[in-house]
Amino acid sequence: MTSTTAAPTAPTAAPTAPTAAPAGAPGGTRTSSGARRVPLSILDLATVSEGSTGQHAIRASIDLAVAADALGYHRLWFAEHHLAPGVASAAPAVLAALAADRTHRLRVGSGAVLLSTTSPLVAAEQFGSVAALHPGRVDLGVGRAFSPPPADGTAPPPPPRPSVEARVVDGLPVPAPPPVDLNDSAFRERLLAQKRVIGASRAPASLRDELELVLGLRAGTYRDADGTPYVSPPAEGAAFDLWVLASSPGESARVAGELGLPLAANYHVSPSSTLETVAAYRAAFRPGVLAAPYVLVSADVLVAADDAHAQRLAEPFPAWVRSIRTSGSGAVAYPRPGTTTPWHELDDATRALVRDRVDTRVVGDPDTVVERLETLQRATGADELLVTTVTHDKRDTVRSFELLAGAWGLSAGAPAVADAFAR
Repeated sequence: MTSTTAAPTAPTAAPTAPTAAPAGAPGGTRTSSGARRVPLSILDLATVSEGSTGQHAIRASIDLAVAADALGYHRLWFAEHHLAPGVASAAPAVLAALAADRTHRLRVGSGAVLLSTTSPLVAAEQFGSVAALHPGRVDLGVGRAFSPPPADGTAPPPPPRPSVEARVVDGLPVPAPPPVDLNDSAFRERLLAQKRVIGASRAPASLRDELELVLGLRAGTYRDADGTPYVSPPAEGAAFDLWVLASSPGESARVAGELGLPLAANYHVSPSSTLETVAAYRAAFRPGVLAAPYVLVSADVLVAADDAHAQRLAEPFPAWVRSIRTSGSGAVAYPRPGTTTPWHELDDATRALVRDRVDTRVVGDPDTVVERLETLQRATGADELLVTTVTHDKRDTVRSFELLAGAWGLSAGAPAVADAFAR
């Protein structure tokens, strides 16, 4: 989820005809053999490092946006997480506004605003407000977070995940789903307790209705079920692109296709179902906002000067993923390398719980990472890749993006930015 291109043109509020790709989508770069590489973009969680603070993480994220702009990345999206000790990205609209103000050509946005906590109206007004000052550079990505029903018999629990064997498809590792028990009563109660603290009491409508609300407000044509018109000045005519994020081949992928919207598929979160997610979107696609499908696929990436150094920096990752999948409060502060249990010493149950994300994380020197990202793009048919990188030292994060930008061909002779990165 690119080489530096001319400033993208702003989309119109109500296009008279579908466009072939989201506004400003670049043509990508080329390999030495002339093959086309798709654009690269960044997903940032503003992770909090062990021993640091959320304030430092937010400042570092805005510094990263400045670096990404200089390095030639196409877009930078901020995630939405709440009450997770290791993640400070809780207000993507605010972070996008701050990043837009510090950059020149980089597209900024959300990956994603969670419709379980934020209404589509509020999201459209927030991102429309940002787009008023930065037209044609703003993306409103929306998604739906898992929210367990109460265990009081008022709603059925989520169905068990299907048993799927790990496989390799066109060189791409597709792992089995992790053995996360979504029906575990203690885990469910922790998530529900967190939801009460967040105050997420809204009951979302169908995803299609929520997306059509955003599109209708932007076009100035929205009417409710009784035919009453509504107008939102910050949303009407706003030059932002609407995206749908999906982690499974379910409602999100299908509705995105039916409305002709661009899709972001989460290989870095749910690698076991990414191929099916993309296939479901393409099967459901009908010309709408776009004339043809446009797929962005995410990947967890860590680049260093050599494979051995990259593996050392990646050592805390299994412990961090374990905290996400076993704690209702979400990710812990990202540990220092050398302070967690090495992979070969973990028990079988822990390795099974996190193996899908460890095996599909793209770690290594620039050549190794580029080869694996090209495999991901080929196997999924992605039009764009969105990379996310987590390290304890933020300078290692920006160095990773710098090395990847050079190896992918985003920039030629770009100045080093890692040494100037916020400490």
